[in-house]
Formats: sequence, C-alpha cells, structure tokens
Amino acid sequence: MTLRIRIDLGYDGTGFSGWAAQPGLRTVEGVLSEALSTVLRAPEPVRLTVAGRTDAGVHARGQVVHADVDDSAFARLPGRSDRSPEAAAVARLSGVLPADVVVRRVTLAPPGFDARFSALRRRYRYRVCDDPGAADPLRRHETVLVRDRLDIAAMDESARGLVGLHDFAAFCKRREGATTVRTLLEYAWRRGDDGVLEATVVADAFCHSMVRALVGAVVPVGEGRHPAGWPAEVLAGRTRDPRVKVMPAHGLSLEEVVYPPEGELAARAEQARATRTLDR
Repeated sequence: MTLRIRIDLGYDGTGFSGWAAQPGLRTVEGVLSEALSTVLRAPEPVRLTVAGRTDAGVHARGQVVHADVDDSAFARLPGRSDRSPEAAAVARLSGVLPADVVVRRVTLAPPGFDARFSALRRRYRYRVCDDPGAADPLRRHETVLVRDRLDIAAMDESARGLVGLHDFAAFCKRREGATTVRTLLEYAWRRGDDGVLEATVVADAFCHSMVRALVGAVVPVGEGRHPAGWPAEVLAGRTRDPRVKVMPAHGLSLEEVVYPPEGELAARAEQARATRTLDR
C-alpha cells in the first residue's frame, strides 16, 4: 500500500536547471527524487508533485511537494531508533542530499492534500539593488544589480495597479490549452534596511515567467522611462510586449505556499483544476 507524504524544502537554485527533471541536467526534482528513492530503497524513482515549478536559477525557501510512497518502506525509516518515520525521513534525506537542498519537514499528508492543486496562494520575493557601491557580495546569487537609481514609490504605485483577477497573457509565456487568467492578490515594493528593493508578489497561481515579467514591467517605471500606469496598459493589451523585459532568475525566490484547513483541501484541489476565465 502507499501513503502520501508532504515535504517542505528550500534550495539555492544557482546550480540547478530549474525544478523539473530533464535528461542530462541537474534539477531539484531529479536530486530530491533520487535522494528519496535511495532512503526508501524504492525499486523505481519516486514521483514528486510540486507546488510551483521554479525556473533555472530561481531559489526557494518555502517549496512544498508531495509523494506517494510505500507505507512499509516509510515505516522502516527509523530503524532501531525511537524517532518517528517523519523525523527519520528528514535526517536520512539530509545525509544524502547536496548542501544546496534542505528538507525542513516531512509529514503525513492529510486526506485530499495535493501540493499543487490544494494551494490557496504562493508568495514570491524579488530583490533588486540600485546602488552598486552598496551591493553585498555575499548575496549576489539572490540579488539583481541595476545601474540606475530607482523610484520605489512610483514602482509600488505601478505594481498595485496590477492587483486583481486579470488575464495575465501579457506577462506569461503561453502554453497550448492553458489559461493565463490569475488572481494577483498582492504586488508591492519596499526598500529594506540594507537599501535593497524587495518586491512581494502573491497570487493564487502563476504562469511561466509571470513574476519576472511583472518585475520587468515596473523597473522601467522606477527608472523614469514609463509612467506609473504603463504596466496596467500592457496588461490590458493581453499580448506580450517586447518592451517588458523578463528579469534575471536569480533575484527570485519562492517564499511560501499557503493551504486551506484540512477539511477544505480536496474541494480546493477540485476548484483549482477547473479552467479559469474572467467570468469565474
């Protein structure tokens, strides 16, 4: 028999070709599946379902996946120790995973849980430094450096004008048969104590390259090259605008995935699987 486990993890995306397993490439999914298969002594690679597929170079502090594993193999993980199988799974995985992937928790998934479809919202962070002399070399792998000083107030105003239920086709790479309708719950900019600009971007779900394109739409506003209302005009056009630059991957990090109470997990998953339109 199988049981479903939830795995909470973080990773430095610098050395990975994204989340999704690809032949001949080092990916987070490939590394984690191999580690989980090893500790469970699984005859076949363990399949993983992820809350959000991050691109090459994108980081995560709050990624969530689920896996259906053999219940007897999972129960054997503690060996002769008095640890629970969940605690033993974390310890054993830490022993075989590389240093740029950390499993924080392993828990038994409640009924109806789906790491991808049960999620209510995902929260991303994007970091931009606009003062080369103040750049922190220790954080260069998670911060994008720009040459011109940015107007944070104008960027924040511009970003907030994109919040709501919209067709984000202008900021997404289209996939055949996939909807680009999303609910952007929050998009705000602030300047941290270290002087670095940080964007918080929260939505029920994201399509491919959406967050980096949203950032790329407001940076020109901060540079004074477009008025604050320009990104909203691009959004209304529902088509990719070559003037919107998709920002570098390394400034982006998946910070949190939020789920509903246990009793609402299955219903949320069913709702999320339905194709969304602007009428729903």
